[in-house]
Amino acid sequence: GCELTASTKSYTFQVDKEDDSDHILALSVVCLTDGAKDECNVVEVVGRNHENQEIAVPVANLKLSCQPLLSLDNFKLQPPVTFRLAAGSGPVHLAGWHQIVHREDASFEEDDDLSEEE
Repeated sequence: GCELTASTKSYTFQVDKEDDSDHILALSVVCLTDGAKDECNVVEVVGRNHENQEIAVPVANLKLSCQPLLSLDNFKLQPPVTFRLAAGSGPVHLAGWHQIVHREDASFEEDDDLSEEE
């Protein structure tokens, strides 16, 4: 997880470019934490599209008095990805999980499944 605040407005999750594994980052929950003001806190996900252009998409608009927490049901993202506090002062906590799939392991498991079926 990470926390976005007025002093730390963004956090970038990236993997080593030389890593040959597939990485999946899934965002589970975005929530306001202690010290948050009753203001709109907009969290954006910044990534790249198929033309390698930067795009920013708002994923949460939290306000202490009406929606302090949002469940994103493991919203899957492809690293590198930046989380940015586009409005508000936070603090906003983001939680999720990171899955690493080793390509060698994936092909090995597929081969095992095929041989068991045969």
